[in-house]
Amino acid sequence: MTIQRMDNVAIVVDDLDAAVAFFTDLGMELEGRAQIEGLYADRTVGLDGVRSDIAMMRTPDGHSKLELTKYHTPAVSDAEPRNPPPNTLGLHRVMFAVDDIDDTIARLRPHGAELLGEVARYENIFRLCYLRGPAGIIVALAEQIG
Repeated sequence: MTIQRMDNVAIVVDDLDAAVAFFTDLGMELEGRAQIEGLYADRTVGLDGVRSDIAMMRTPDGHSKLELTKYHTPAVSDAEPRNPPPNTLGLHRVMFAVDDIDDTIARLRPHGAELLGEVARYENIFRLCYLRGPAGIIVALAEQIG
């Protein structure tokens, strides 16, 4: 028995509209929004009194999705440290292939995106960078050049 596909990756954010705007300017499409609450939600995530809003974002090719989640109850808890470095254990980075890395960075800067280092060249194949996105996650960008 094997899995069918990876359906989505969830990111908990404190400002859902700002996160939707960030990922929209990155080039993702808003698939839909919904409010999540009730016994099934409590049982699924293992918390009592879950009430959240989600926005499902998809890549233009339709193969990958991000679920952006804003919890109203129970209250969110901050990860420590707030903006973990790239070598922190656990899931915290999402990578996107882009056509023009410089243009993408310029579009994301008004949303608070900050480069963690610089745009670097990997041989004559890729230009790569890490930047800080919504909720402190690291968004990696890769532009194929060769």
